[in-house]
Amino acid sequence: MNKETICAEALRLGFDLCRVARAGAAPHADALESWLQNGHHATMDWMRRTAEERSDPRKLLPGVSSVVVLATNYYRAAPAEPAEDAGRIARYARGADYHDVLGARLRALAASMESSGGQQKCFVDGGPVLERDWAAACGVSWHGKSTMGIHPQLGTWFFLSVILTTLELDPDVPLPERCGRCTRCIDACPTGAIDRPYHLDARRCISYLTIENKGPIPEEFRVAMGDRIFGCDDCLDACPWNRFARESRDAQLAPSAEIPGKPLREFLRLDEAAFKALFRGSPILRAKRRGFLRNVCVALGNKGTTRDLPALEQALNDHEPLVREHAQWAIGEIRARAS
Repeated sequence: MNKETICAEALRLGFDLCRVARAGAAPHADALESWLQNGHHATMDWMRRTAEERSDPRKLLPGVSSVVVLATNYYRAAPAEPAEDAGRIARYARGADYHDVLGARLRALAASMESSGGQQKCFVDGGPVLERDWAAACGVSWHGKSTMGIHPQLGTWFFLSVILTTLELDPDVPLPERCGRCTRCIDACPTGAIDRPYHLDARRCISYLTIENKGPIPEEFRVAMGDRIFGCDDCLDACPWNRFARESRDAQLAPSAEIPGKPLREFLRLDEAAFKALFRGSPILRAKRRGFLRNVCVALGNKGTTRDLPALEQALNDHEPLVREHAQWAIGEIRARAS
């Protein structure tokens, strides 16, 4: 099976781009080690545990020859501001969990490649692979100063998937970096997490704080979180290359009609079963109920009014200490504004 056939099958399955890189040591392996040594991965210790595999895909698949990189457009236009009493959810998380949707497509593509005798391993943002390194190596994207990948037609709004294969495929050439002097993504970061071009301190990143972080939101970042309750798109939204982005027509990745506009205080009524039912099949499950309601309390502290106080006062009785702590903070913020 040659590269052209693989890419044609990838497009048929619903991917938007397919390119190939030659396997070897990841281009940013040394930078990854430095980033980990400096603690910029925050509490994501699994990144440290798998650093060796991330640095070289040959540790994951003996005999790997090629890295097939696939991009999937998920862009959907959205109102500039959420409803007055609603929270902000990152665009990628407003619909079905992309891990499930793209994982099924990736396995189908890998199965078709087996007819040529190769061995394959698939990853959808869930394994020890530096996807953005390989995307930059083969022309799917270039590294933006925010550390996110940028494509001239997709902007910043795409998922990356990777297939490691023992098949020898002709590699593609990288794209030139086209950020120039622009620093809009750096300027847009609410917490200064992008502390210099091409470098992110996860300890300050709202996406990390609202998703991977399992503890309290540090008080120094709570006001900067604003109304963000899951993830943050600010550095992506700021990129001028997004003027070329086209809306995705992928029905499987369409946003939910119910979740984004829901009043924040209504989330506080969710018990464990209701939380799982509402977010079944959604990436938001990753934060778990206690983490998500923690985020909701912070958003209410920043934009809530006295009409939200009854729900927050009820949350003071929640069985989760994390929820109670942030509800108390939110009550204090609302009362201070009201007085």
